[in-house]
Amino acid sequence: MQKHWFIKQMPSSEKIQAMINDLKVSPIMASLLTQRNLTTLPQIRSFFTPEITDLHDPLLMLNMSRAVERLDRAIETKERILIFGDYDVDGTTSVALVYSVLKDFASVDFYIPDRYEEGYGLSYKGIDTALEKGCKLLIALDCGIKEVEKVKYANEKGLDIIICDHHNPGSEIPDCIVLDPKQAGCEYPFKELCGCGVGFKLLQAWFSKTGKDIEKLYNYLDLVAIAIGADIVPVTGENRILCKHGIQRMNENPRAGILALVEQAQRSFPLDLSNVVFTIAPRINAAGRLKSGSRAVELLLAESKEEAKKIALEIDEYNSERRILDAQTTLEALEIIAQDELFSNRKSTVVFQSDWHKGVVGIVASRLIEHHYRPTIVLTESKGEATGSARSVSGFNVYEAITSCEHLLTQYGGHQHAAGLTLPLENITLFREHFDAYVQENIQPLDEVEDLVIDLEIAASNLFLSGESAHQVPRIYRMLEQMEPFGPGNDKPVFCIRNAYASKQRILKEAHLKFDLVDPLSGIELSAIGFNMADKADLIASGCAFDCAFTLESNTWQNRTTLQIQVRDIRETL
Repeated sequence: MQKHWFIKQMPSSEKIQAMINDLKVSPIMASLLTQRNLTTLPQIRSFFTPEITDLHDPLLMLNMSRAVERLDRAIETKERILIFGDYDVDGTTSVALVYSVLKDFASVDFYIPDRYEEGYGLSYKGIDTALEKGCKLLIALDCGIKEVEKVKYANEKGLDIIICDHHNPGSEIPDCIVLDPKQAGCEYPFKELCGCGVGFKLLQAWFSKTGKDIEKLYNYLDLVAIAIGADIVPVTGENRILCKHGIQRMNENPRAGILALVEQAQRSFPLDLSNVVFTIAPRINAAGRLKSGSRAVELLLAESKEEAKKIALEIDEYNSERRILDAQTTLEALEIIAQDELFSNRKSTVVFQSDWHKGVVGIVASRLIEHHYRPTIVLTESKGEATGSARSVSGFNVYEAITSCEHLLTQYGGHQHAAGLTLPLENITLFREHFDAYVQENIQPLDEVEDLVIDLEIAASNLFLSGESAHQVPRIYRMLEQMEPFGPGNDKPVFCIRNAYASKQRILKEAHLKFDLVDPLSGIELSAIGFNMADKADLIASGCAFDCAFTLESNTWQNRTTLQIQVRDIRETL
């Protein structure tokens, strides 16, 4: 799929030289920092070493004082509390966080709804379970913001609810204590917390009110970091602080469940946010997709290595099954698209098949966007209705597009980039038409082609200082590591070398392109890998000069670590 290359404007030579003189950094690092508007020493210090003390006062969040008072009263009067959370990574880490902290002070249980029997969000079964257990308070994490009727049901039964959510509210807010920085009237300065982040702020406020040792709460920041990575929220502002410290604690003292997952995946420490997103998160998610999200919580709560290892093995098997279902469903969806004569006239993708596994439709939507870069919805049948997941392309708000079709829906929720929805089977065709009509009218031409944002155009020699070898890991790579965690809002720097050519090219596992990139100016050769880029083999084998966009990685083989570039795209030099 063709990408649109967007090369950022190079900072002025005066700004770069001033940065080099003041901070004694390389020209590449000076350019990257300037592009991110990090030009003063306090800004740079705050970026590289964000302080946990810079977190916002949680009492700035609307209804936080009420939430803390209600939680404190429940603990003081020894009320039983049910911790309820969504079955995805954000929900299960939220539950593990709040349960782990409160179990030392109160009588608590946790509950994760069944994806297939109860569906997304606060459930009647969950509320009834709380009542059966004699709970007087339910804390709903990563869900609840649109559950007006279910909260009303709980109120009638005498069950109080605190909602900790981060999704977009509907037109009516549930009649309970709601914590959500996106709700109207909330002046909390950072709006992009994940669900686990909102749960953390509730605990932070309670610790502050009751004078407890806040350092003990910080020991659970690894769970918040996992949620931030998995939920693809911006890794800026408060999220960067939480994530940076969370990953640090994960590496210094990994909990038994994370250690077991890493060993099961045959990975090693230290971990970065990319490892969290591609190694830990899919496995935690697999439990809720194919079995029960409760199993993921039990893994995160495990105290013994033996228990953690047993659950991690089970979850890894779920993940293997998930990958098979994912691949099979993606192929079937692509076949449906190929047979659709009207597809070329649309600007969106909506596919439905009644027997697809509900647990993988979100992943498949993302896979389809890799083939057809459009806002995409994948639907299956569950309990006599169509239900599924939406994923968007950069710059287009899929939640607003779905909202425009709400008259055809039974239920929906989400945010700009991802959403879930349920609708009557007989409405699928009409929904597809209405959804596409909204996309046709509102999507911008530049949003229809995937952007590849390139930070700097360089020569290979720029990567190495005097005396450094291309077979070593250069100092610039070590500096880039300090810019972690990378994610939305702080993307890993992408570089471009023009007029390059390739040597020693080959295809690995019939999918991945491996070659040495040869810089035309210096003759320096860089080991390169392009995952799922076998289609570019003919271009680089032709001998034609090409432009290569890439990120810097390291590769360890037989106890030797070398520099490797991970190719993001290749195009023929014009």
